[in-house]
Amino acid sequence: MEYWFTTEAIDSETTAISEYRHWEQVHSYLLRGQRRALLIDSGLGVGDIGAVVRQLTALPVTVATTHVHWDHIGGHRHFCDFAVHRAEVDWLAKKFPIPLQVVRQNLTRGGQVFPAGFEPGAYQVFRGDPSRVLRHGDCFDLGGRQIQVLHTPGHSPGHLCFYEPARGYLFSGDLIYAGQLDVFYPSTDPEAFAQSVQRMAALPVKKLLPGHYTLDISPALIGRVDAAFSQLRPKGQLRQGSGIFDGDGFSIHL
Repeated sequence: MEYWFTTEAIDSETTAISEYRHWEQVHSYLLRGQRRALLIDSGLGVGDIGAVVRQLTALPVTVATTHVHWDHIGGHRHFCDFAVHRAEVDWLAKKFPIPLQVVRQNLTRGGQVFPAGFEPGAYQVFRGDPSRVLRHGDCFDLGGRQIQVLHTPGHSPGHLCFYEPARGYLFSGDLIYAGQLDVFYPSTDPEAFAQSVQRMAALPVKKLLPGHYTLDISPALIGRVDAAFSQLRPKGQLRQGSGIFDGDGFSIHL
């Protein structure tokens, strides 16, 4: 089922592994250093992302989780070494906050066509104990590559972005992408989301690598999203139930 995935080289040591055949168009990223590799998220769990990773590197792999939502942890089962922020350890190890029926409905939304051998009705949300618990300021040393862990709550309590200062890469998960930014779930926090975006806007980002949809986006999107949140606050609209606000290349669903 590897054909489910599309691989795109970001540079000679960084590969996007994408699931464009699903409506969510989820991206995972494989970063290769001299000694280790880091896989940022593991996608939906529809195909075997582990097999794709093994074709790309023979290095030992750690999976770094941007956040414990079903569409970003589906392939964790193919790896023995995975890390998550401490605020979402229980979501991963004990009880996922969204009912399984809702997850399966989202998985199959829009008459989704899956590869032969995959049964959507049997889909289960991954559950497991992480090998590492992450905190803001932690660092992954891959050998010649240093990846910083940034706690960016809002979309979820333990949401993380990963930043590589040497290359100016920001792996933004579900905090920033060209599409509808969801801040309406009970587990989301509009004020925390806005503050996290503001902190990312202060970084010297040269390349923005999101968790969904197009990879062809400018880092300037971060500033536009930041400005949009800043305009909502004084109007009293930075709260759930305010509606959907359209911006330049994105929208915010509160």
